[in-house]
Amino acid sequence: MATLTFHGAAGTVTGSCHLFEAGGAAYLLDCGQFQGGPDLEQRNFAPFGFDPREVRGVLLSHGHFDHCGRIPLLVKQGFQGHVICTPPTRDIARLILLDSAYVQREDFRTEHRRLARAGRRARAPLYGVEDVLEAMDRFDRVVEYHAPVELEGGARVVFTAEDAGHILGSAQVLLEYPGADGRSRRLLYTGDLGENERPLQHAPAPPPAPVDVLVMETTYGDRRHRPLEESVAEFRAAVLETVAAGGTVLVPTFALERSQEILYHLGRMKREGVLAPEVPVFLNSPLAIDLTRLYHRHCRFCRPEVAEGLSVGRSPFAFPGVHFTEAPEESRAIHNVPGPKIVLAGSGMMAGGRIRHHLKHLLWKPSTTLIVVGYQAEGTLGREIVEGARRVEVFGEEVAVEARVLTINGFSAHAGQDALLAFARAARPRHVVLVHGEPSAAETFSRLLRGALPEARVTVAREGETLEV
Repeated sequence: MATLTFHGAAGTVTGSCHLFEAGGAAYLLDCGQFQGGPDLEQRNFAPFGFDPREVRGVLLSHGHFDHCGRIPLLVKQGFQGHVICTPPTRDIARLILLDSAYVQREDFRTEHRRLARAGRRARAPLYGVEDVLEAMDRFDRVVEYHAPVELEGGARVVFTAEDAGHILGSAQVLLEYPGADGRSRRLLYTGDLGENERPLQHAPAPPPAPVDVLVMETTYGDRRHRPLEESVAEFRAAVLETVAAGGTVLVPTFALERSQEILYHLGRMKREGVLAPEVPVFLNSPLAIDLTRLYHRHCRFCRPEVAEGLSVGRSPFAFPGVHFTEAPEESRAIHNVPGPKIVLAGSGMMAGGRIRHHLKHLLWKPSTTLIVVGYQAEGTLGREIVEGARRVEVFGEEVAVEARVLTINGFSAHAGQDALLAFARAARPRHVVLVHGEPSAAETFSRLLRGALPEARVTVAREGETLEV
């Protein structure tokens, strides 16, 4: 008998961590951190609901922090197995996890100084740089798409990675294993599914129908995405209007994929002569800069036309007026640049990073346009702003929201409701398990699925629940 137990991303979007057990062997499908408000992030400090020493391997779908962010903690607590993923995911995870360790270290030092004055002690970070480096030693098995790998353990479990179309190197996880009746069974974990019309990534690979169990994300299970070309047109219009008025365009971006996609569209505007070459564009995120360089190293995982350009040094991310600002003093100097400008900075949910520095200086100015192009989790500063807050707190100061705030959802790297439904239908599953969504999104999509797939069992995953699969 095989089972699946949910230790994250059940009833919430973040913290993906699902324990698959078959034949006495245990494997994790992802091991990510919870992100959002303090209550969610507190869960990162809770004990795992399993013994890390008994886990044979982690099948990592992709390198986003909410899917890989607890792997160093897993190793710190005794995990000795393999982390298995695609080559880009291994390199992405290294950068993401090291950045997390550096941020935790600085946050701890700041909090330690603040609490020491009151005779209190700050809580130690989840892990440090040394823990990340030790964890990366476990990333010792890389896989290509469509290449089955037999996993170590009691039962014969075969893992195949298929393109999820979400970010560079992202994968669906297909597991084939013997059922209790001796019949071969197939479980497909989508990881995070992308949309079909992305400029940098392939569309998701079609599911290997039929599958017995489909474990799928529901980030946008309650809403449809508008066509990408409409979102791009709205983005272009907002940029040009703000630039023409001499203002600043501020785009909070996730370091991976969203930063590169926005650069891609700005580069096209420059090359087409729509946006003047002298208008400066700042990518103000050291992590995003490092991740952008990985697109050159792993260009074969991009769309053919993008891969061809990258392979001969014709980067879609390099164009007149673009500046990669890595040093802190370069970041601070951006506000001294006269005239219109475009600033891309992390974090994407405005919960930390250099974007907060820019918000402090620019959010109160009517000449600023804040373009939100990514998901904003509950409890984050970004969620406050997009929901219409007129005043927010940044670095302990109250800042008025006088900037124009524009939310453009069509840039999402997550599949919308229509794409999710089409994927589920194509998989022809006997059982669908919904994860990685806020309760309203998962419940809405579950009702839709029950109507579309009347023969399938539909389950909304609950934290700590174990299902026989």
